[in-house]
Amino acid sequence: MRQNPERRAVLIDAAIEVLAREGARGLTFRAIDAEAGCPIGTASNYFANRDDLFNQVGGRIYELYQPDEATVARQLAGPRTRERLIEVMRTTVENVAAFRSGYIALLELRLEATRRPGLREVLTRTIRRDVEANISHHRDSGLPGDETMVVLLHLALNWLILERLTLPDVFPEKEIDALVAAAVERALPRETDPTPDLTPDPR
Repeated sequence: MRQNPERRAVLIDAAIEVLAREGARGLTFRAIDAEAGCPIGTASNYFANRDDLFNQVGGRIYELYQPDEATVARQLAGPRTRERLIEVMRTTVENVAAFRSGYIALLELRLEATRRPGLREVLTRTIRRDVEANISHHRDSGLPGDETMVVLLHLALNWLILERLTLPDVFPEKEIDALVAAAVERALPRETDPTPDLTPDPR
């Protein structure tokens, strides 16, 4: 049977919303059809079984998190300093937390991955690729910090986002920016700040 790639993407995106709202047990083909506004039986034509469904959702979530070129350009504008890095991390936390259903769905997938070896492989490959891309992007950006710092911030800020989206009263919203700044301060040694350009401005 021929399948429409755009329809598949709509179904997977609908599955993410269902997964975030209803949990793994509520992720049925019928629920996906309803969320996507498709005739009953549509999803079953696009996914061989629940394992196939989970695997495709796992591969899709990180695609939806990727910033566009304009966003990347804005992040890289300005001086390559510790303060700029803090602002980039704050923006990253905001952008990830803004896609709440995606993050909650990813948590559900992580739990399912403890019981589904195929899904565990998909998530391991996807998340490892994302971390490596973040390291490469940071290296090319000229911002201060090394590979270890990128990994430490990945771990710390992901848990901060988790607390923010699941138990928001643990750390009040007004404390988030300060916590992001503190994470950067502790992950980035002071001596890694770039040497300021002291060349006189000829103008």
